[in-house]
Amino acid sequence: MVVTGLSGGGRSTVARALENVGYYVVDNLPQALMLDMAELAFKAGGAARRTAMVLDVRSRAFSTDLAGAIRELRDRGFSPRVVFVDADDEVLIRRFESVRRSHPLQGDGRLADGIAVERGLLEEARDQADVIIDTSHLNVNQLRRRIEELFGGEDARRLRVTVLSFGFKYGLPSDADFVLDARFLPNPYWVPELREHTGREEAVSAYVLGQEGADMFVATYADLVNATTPGFEREGKRYLTVAVGCTGGKHRSVAIAEELAERLRQSGLAANAQHRDLGRE
Repeated sequence: MVVTGLSGGGRSTVARALENVGYYVVDNLPQALMLDMAELAFKAGGAARRTAMVLDVRSRAFSTDLAGAIRELRDRGFSPRVVFVDADDEVLIRRFESVRRSHPLQGDGRLADGIAVERGLLEEARDQADVIIDTSHLNVNQLRRRIEELFGGEDARRLRVTVLSFGFKYGLPSDADFVLDARFLPNPYWVPELREHTGREEAVSAYVLGQEGADMFVATYADLVNATTPGFEREGKRYLTVAVGCTGGKHRSVAIAEELAERLRQSGLAANAQHRDLGRE
């Protein structure tokens, strides 16, 4: 596995999480040594074959052609999975400012200048990524759980589906493959006895799922995911994110996401529900 992405995006957290699920993690590996490392891991066999190579801006001092290094691995018969961590520019700036660090590539310019340079260098590598994780709205524990869910299963070849609830007022998830809009359903926020509860609780869930059109909405998208899964698997896709949005990400989207994930599990898919914005209000 190759882990890369924007400085401040969460690579270190990803590396620790991969170690937790049994990967041998090599941090700050120069790109010129990626092929040598892959061949060493292959020859060692056993657990060493679960090796993750983490590349950051320091390792790019040896070479800026990360996309070319990944292609070379594939040309030599390896099948690397590329994980790319990303975040919004304003989030990255806040993270650097909170620890009073400069960006490795900003030079005499601003933080935003360094981030822009790094985005340009990594554009092709991002396009090649198998998994893109937007950490803009994830804390350390949420990111760790996401990695453990994606890579800690027994059968890593199966398509894994994450049904992610979110609030439109906080922005669209940039890593979503499908985006569903649950705002056509009546909002429990306007029901006084439900306002302070969430879509994970029975009263809110029953209210949302009992509305006209809710069951058909869930059933239709469950059928869509099930219909497309075989094709995604044939094309080598292993991770699918279905994002379900409502206004604030507390009631409707949460209830729909939980129900959709359950129906996908009943149909035999490896699916889990996550809630990006629950608790933000």
